[in-house]
Amino acid sequence: MKVRDIIAVLDEFAPEEIQEKWDNSGLQISSPDQEVHGVLIALDCTVSLVREALSRGCDMLVTHHPLIFGGLHSIRPEDPVGAAVIEAVKGGVAVYSAHTNADKVPDGVSGAMAKRLGLTNLRILHEDAPGVGLGVVGDLPLPLPSEEALELVKRAFGLPVLRHSRPVEGPVSTVALCGGSGSSLIEDAIAAGAQMYVCGDISYHHFFAPQGIMLADAGHFETEVDIVEIFYGILRKKFPTFALLISQDIKTANPVRYKL
Repeated sequence: MKVRDIIAVLDEFAPEEIQEKWDNSGLQISSPDQEVHGVLIALDCTVSLVREALSRGCDMLVTHHPLIFGGLHSIRPEDPVGAAVIEAVKGGVAVYSAHTNADKVPDGVSGAMAKRLGLTNLRILHEDAPGVGLGVVGDLPLPLPSEEALELVKRAFGLPVLRHSRPVEGPVSTVALCGGSGSSLIEDAIAAGAQMYVCGDISYHHFFAPQGIMLADAGHFETEVDIVEIFYGILRKKFPTFALLISQDIKTANPVRYKL
């Protein structure tokens, strides 16, 4: 098995060419021709993840978030990114990510969010091309009062606390979703007729939402983590006997902590 074989399967699911222009999805460390004996899958590439890969006999990492994102001006061990790069190169571990390309396919990040909430009649929230775009919008099986809709989000994503804007008056029937940082799609959610928009990384000023829609911040990690299982399922279907592993720390990998 070679790195290029793993990439080909993931690229069929979420082609690299549909990623956002500012993104850096793709192969970031090593060569497509490197031999691979095991793949470890996670959300973020950290130095601890590289070490886990080495300890579990894996020489390739597949993550959602790119390790190298905004460019590297130096590679130093005291910097988290630099430390991961050093460990990966030293250990011969290939690093590949599928980020916004996995956000923009119907069965990717936002589609997984919709499944958690049981939404039906799904359509893309911000469509770039037919069948491709960021976010989804769908309908709840039954309209819910705003407080019950918020409780559904909190329960579905396993949240200890849910930040949200002022509840809407009247029932919530249409919900818009975007995994990760989704503030840029608030206007799209309003235009789609959603009474609730769920994403991560909502800033203070965005919570002054217009009447008729409420915003719910379900967390960056929580809204995207399902992509790890999706990557695993895609690769397992193609390579049923190959060494494919999910990080054993995935349940505690969220860098955000809550003091209750």
